[in-house]
Amino acid sequence: MSTLSELYITMENLRKLNLPIDERLKQEAAKLEEDLIRTEILPTLTEKIEPALAQVQRELVLVVDYVPGTPLKVSLSRKRNLFDALEDVVEIKPDPVVEHTEKKKGGKKVVTKPRTRLRITMPDGSIIEERTAWESMHKFVLKVGVDRVRAVGLIANKIPLVSNTVDKKYKTAQKPLGNGWLLMTCSDTATKRKQILTIASRYNLNVTVDIIG
Repeated sequence: MSTLSELYITMENLRKLNLPIDERLKQEAAKLEEDLIRTEILPTLTEKIEPALAQVQRELVLVVDYVPGTPLKVSLSRKRNLFDALEDVVEIKPDPVVEHTEKKKGGKKVVTKPRTRLRITMPDGSIIEERTAWESMHKFVLKVGVDRVRAVGLIANKIPLVSNTVDKKYKTAQKPLGNGWLLMTCSDTATKRKQILTIASRYNLNVTVDIIG
């Protein structure tokens, strides 16, 4: 079950008990909904609808009206400023493409350090210890929840640690997490350890992370 589904259940239980729904829960639900649209719906729109719209020679705005349990309604407007009067409009778009500065060849020779791994002890006592540091971190992110890790907002090599955009320079280091999300793994073991501890701290998870040879 996704974090969004769990959040919906929590909010519904509060309603049944006639208890107020905390504003923070509403904001978190809105953010997770936007992430879902960005990672699962936007790619479909780009792949299926954009090529069909290429036949249209004039600008227009399509509005999709979604109400759970009822058929979709699509409206068309020729006014590009249609949403100017609305306060809660959110533009859904992929993470921006980042331009990286290429290092000049030559200079000092880089000394390669011995490869190290990570041993992550989770709050329930289970241990994550994979063949490489990035594989351990990848498993940790999946266990905590991709959307929760994304919400922490960590940046690595100028792009989000969990991103929905393939980076031209680091694409081989971006490991798939499912549903269009990618994990940036281009960092040393010590940096990965700090990232894991930052994520754990955000959610008050009693996690121990050891670097091993």
